[in-house]
Amino acid sequence: MKKYFGALLLILFFVSSCQKEDPVLKNDQFISTEQIKNTVTTGNWKITYYWDTNTDETSNFTGYTFNFNTSGSLTATKQSSPTITGTWSALGDANNTKLILNFAAPAPFLEISDDWSISEFTDSKIKMQDISGGNGGIDFLTLEKI
Repeated sequence: MKKYFGALLLILFFVSSCQKEDPVLKNDQFISTEQIKNTVTTGNWKITYYWDTNTDETSNFTGYTFNFNTSGSLTATKQSSPTITGTWSALGDANNTKLILNFAAPAPFLEISDDWSISEFTDSKIKMQDISGGNGGIDFLTLEKI
């Protein structure tokens, strides 16, 4: 009976450690790609901080409202300005959860087109960072729900 009990415990351990997604531990809580998707597609967002290596470029996004659609499309709207379209996705593995943004134009939106590692996450604020490709500096991007 003891043999079977030990085997049963081992099986339960392996089954309980399997998950449907690869969550990431951030701020002492697990964040799954599903949580990211459910959060960003609820409501509208704005960029409250964008640091590009050595420069605060937040003002490039003043007045823009971002809407993340469940289909993976993304729109940025600003009164009296053309709508800017792009795509988004969430990606996670055992070490990192990322929010991937992709815009074809204009220039300021090309700058935020990247795979952003999520460093802080709540239902109303997402802080992210990325190591710049060319110079190795760190970029920071913060989205807050409106």
